[in-house]
Amino acid sequence: MLRQISIRNFVIVDQIDLDVLPGFTVLTGETGAGKSMMIDALTLVLGERGDANLIRLGCDRAEISADFDISRLAPLVQWLNDNDLQGEPDSCLLRRIIESNGRSRNYINGHAVTLQQMRMAGEYLIAIHSQHAHQQLLQKDAQRELLDAFAGCGELAKAVESAYQHWKNCQQLRINMEERAAELLDKRDQLESQLTELSALNFSLTEWQQLQTDHSRLSHLAALMETAEMAINALSDCESPVLGQLNAVVTQLQNMQEYDQQLQPIADLLESGHIQVRESLYELKHYRQNLELDPQALQQIEQRMSAIYAAARKFRVNPEQLPVLMESLSQQLEALSADVDIDRLQAHETAAWSAYRQHASELTAIRQQAGEALSRQVTGMMQTLAMEGGQFSVALIALEQGNADGLEHIEFQVAAHQGLPLRPLAKVASGGELSRISLAIQVVTSKIGVVPTLVFDEVDVGIGGKVAEIVGQLLKKLGQERQVLCITHLPQVAAAGDQQWQVVKTAGSGEGAPVVSQISILDPQQRVEEIARMLGGAHITETTRRHAAEMLQSGAKRS
Repeated sequence: MLRQISIRNFVIVDQIDLDVLPGFTVLTGETGAGKSMMIDALTLVLGERGDANLIRLGCDRAEISADFDISRLAPLVQWLNDNDLQGEPDSCLLRRIIESNGRSRNYINGHAVTLQQMRMAGEYLIAIHSQHAHQQLLQKDAQRELLDAFAGCGELAKAVESAYQHWKNCQQLRINMEERAAELLDKRDQLESQLTELSALNFSLTEWQQLQTDHSRLSHLAALMETAEMAINALSDCESPVLGQLNAVVTQLQNMQEYDQQLQPIADLLESGHIQVRESLYELKHYRQNLELDPQALQQIEQRMSAIYAAARKFRVNPEQLPVLMESLSQQLEALSADVDIDRLQAHETAAWSAYRQHASELTAIRQQAGEALSRQVTGMMQTLAMEGGQFSVALIALEQGNADGLEHIEFQVAAHQGLPLRPLAKVASGGELSRISLAIQVVTSKIGVVPTLVFDEVDVGIGGKVAEIVGQLLKKLGQERQVLCITHLPQVAAAGDQQWQVVKTAGSGEGAPVVSQISILDPQQRVEEIARMLGGAHITETTRRHAAEMLQSGAKRS
């Protein structure tokens, strides 16, 4: 519940501090005095956008703050806790500052917040019914949203919209794939052909390394044989073979050891070398025996390597990269095979459509039930607003194929008088009738929500007399359940208020000073004078005052 509102330097408001009481509060004043500025200030502190034009002339900033009692608003308390925006116990203070450069600063309980966060908090606190609500009711989207809010199925409506979009995405993907099916099939055939060719090559890195080794050996076979013959000849077959000379040296040193024992280690080393040279000679002879000129083996290796090089050139990779290429082609083929699986895509589309239909059918059932209740309650309210015999109905018109809003579109229909057929609201209601029907809908729907404060901005436009008196009593009764603020120009509505504020516009002090709008809380005698003004205009007589006093007494008795 709103406890206090403070306004500083806002449009033509200098300074206003108001304590707001429970019940039904009316705000009155002459046309142009600035009654709607209270609503504008509230919407601003609830997160609506604003600019520097809202700052009072000659000031550098405007400031609005509103203090709320949230002791019975557990969801808002939880939201504040979740977002680390706690303040004083059972209190929520919203504060908005607009600077002359157009920037704004926003606070909840002293914590800087975004406009979105202010709007989210405001949704728990105040519901504003503007004087243009009846015009909005002519729009199909507004009618659907109002019914869904009345039914409390906003989350389900969002789920329906999400499910519909998912189904459309699946459908479009399937259509796109069908259109590309021939192209994708050609691509798949190409990949399969490439994989078949590479698989037939039967290539492996191990084989490639062995081929390179064997090719190097066979292509240099003559030089290898010549080198082996030369080594064997030098070691054993020439006129002065290395092995023979080494043997002679070892023998001579061993013979000389009896004269000098220092030759023994040298003789031992040379003998060891003699043994190693002799073993090397045996290995060389074995190696030479195994070397055979085999042109056919070399040709086979060269043919195999040529085939591998040809494949590598065709696919524009090095031979060592052929295994990686095969893996990549396999993955592409697997992914492509999944993409062109039209049956799978069709199954996904069907499942998405079924999910949408299920959600949408649930939404339809809830809308039907809520539509019947709304029709019944608004029709009953119409009877009290001088539309006896009139009827209101919420029609759910089935769509051939659903859309993001569900399986039907919502249409408010009305029969203004008994015996008339139901027709769309936009086609049959006059201005006065539309105002009364709009008011009936707003009063009915406002009772359903949990927002503690309701603001009505001249929703009584187009009515008067007895109907205005009934409207006042409706709002007064609503004020017993919620905190209700109403801007009105009708004395019958004003007389029903539990308390009354008056907006007065006066010239500022000093020459050339701008006008200033002030709001004052009226005592009983001041209320008589204000309602008398509303009844009689500029010239107030004692008769008008008595009439005003009677209206106030009558309004108080009906409470």
